[in-house]
Amino acid sequence: MIELPDLVAGGLAAGTLSALALGGGLLRLRRQQTRQRAEISALRTQLDGSLRAFTAEVEHLAARRVPAAAQRVAHPHLAVPGPLQPLTVGTPLGIALENVLLALQAEVASQRTRVDAAAQAGMRGATREIQAALYRLQDALRRLQQRYDDPELAQTLFQLDHENEQSLRRAQVAAVVCGAWVGLAREESHLVDAVTGGQARLAGYQRVKVHNHLEPGTALVSHAVEPVAIIVAELLDNALRHSAPDTDVVVSLEHVHHGVCVTVDDAGLGMTRDERDRAQRLVAGDAPILLTDLGDPPRMGLAAIGRLTRQFDLGVDVSSASPYGGVRAVLRVDSHLLSRLDPADRPPAPSAPRTTRRSGPATPAPTHAYGTQDAVPDAPRHHTPTDENGNGEGDGNDGLPQRRRRRTRPAPAAVPEASAPPASSRPARRPEEAAAALGALQSGTAAARSGAEAAPAAGAPTAAAAAHDTDHTHDEGGAAR
Repeated sequence: MIELPDLVAGGLAAGTLSALALGGGLLRLRRQQTRQRAEISALRTQLDGSLRAFTAEVEHLAARRVPAAAQRVAHPHLAVPGPLQPLTVGTPLGIALENVLLALQAEVASQRTRVDAAAQAGMRGATREIQAALYRLQDALRRLQQRYDDPELAQTLFQLDHENEQSLRRAQVAAVVCGAWVGLAREESHLVDAVTGGQARLAGYQRVKVHNHLEPGTALVSHAVEPVAIIVAELLDNALRHSAPDTDVVVSLEHVHHGVCVTVDDAGLGMTRDERDRAQRLVAGDAPILLTDLGDPPRMGLAAIGRLTRQFDLGVDVSSASPYGGVRAVLRVDSHLLSRLDPADRPPAPSAPRTTRRSGPATPAPTHAYGTQDAVPDAPRHHTPTDENGNGEGDGNDGLPQRRRRRTRPAPAAVPEASAPPASSRPARRPEEAAAALGALQSGTAAARSGAEAAPAAGAPTAAAAAHDTDHTHDEGGAAR
């Protein structure tokens, strides 16, 4: 039988052990709670830092990246800033932010195109009305020019017509940039006439020097005449605007392998590399043209060239420098846009520069003497040889300076091939020789008149007739007027 004190002692021992076990558990639980509180605090601190970083990233996106991305739509050379934290690149957050920028750029480009299309439609309607009014004014001015013969009035009407032509060119360029048709349908024309027609639309046309090296009769098909005239006018306008007023703009017309090239060289300041690249992009016509890309006020010349090159399969290059220090612009007209006109049946305009290229031996000389050496009048001879009677070449004009009338040389007779000189061996008359011939002509006219006044009464009618004949021949040539 167990005694009571032993039982109490055993209970106390068991209670002590239980208390010790419970205390250890409570201690472990307290330590675990302390660790959990520390982890929760660390997580809260990390979450607060992430929230602040995300907030700063979104603010950076709204303040800098979104405006830069919107501006990049219109100005591709601008750079869009990256995220504040480079570590976010490639993460889900960085990918989501980049998608926001891409969606924004796509929507801005879409809205920009829609707004620009509406602006172009409005401008097309306005320019159509302006062009119609200017064409009516042009017809009225030309009717007045045909009606009145007063020189001063004719000069005033000519100036008004030229101003109207410049206004019409600007309206036409604006319409072309906005997607309208060129506005004129012409018949086949000599290419040199299209070039000089574009030159005549400019204020400083006197500074343009055209050198025609084309085969006589080189022409454009009907639908390419007006586009070529517009392009040449805009290239010349740029050359005249960006070069000194005391310099010339040189235009050369040359045959190339695939057609004809019209080269425009100016002596201006030239362009930087970025300006040249932008100009080449515009004239190439590959990218869509928006009015907002053309500046304020918009500069539409190169944009109009780009529209026409794309529509009519022409080629323009402005990436080269001119040998005179400025810019060289080259218009290329391919062979499928070229045709041929008979210069005898449809000669170029009288003001068109004469070609320096000669036709082959089998080509007959044109009857109007355009582009041939025979068209240049012979210079008067101040010391004419006399015959045995003392008369100048037997003409009985008392040795006065004589001048032959202009006439067309008949077609050459067939000669043996060995004796026929090749066409390339005949020297072309230089500008200095033509100027000397013209000066000699004027001197001969003055000498004939003075000789008529000093002649005796019996010989006076003959001398006067010779002077009149010289003046009449000078008017026929038309070189001095």
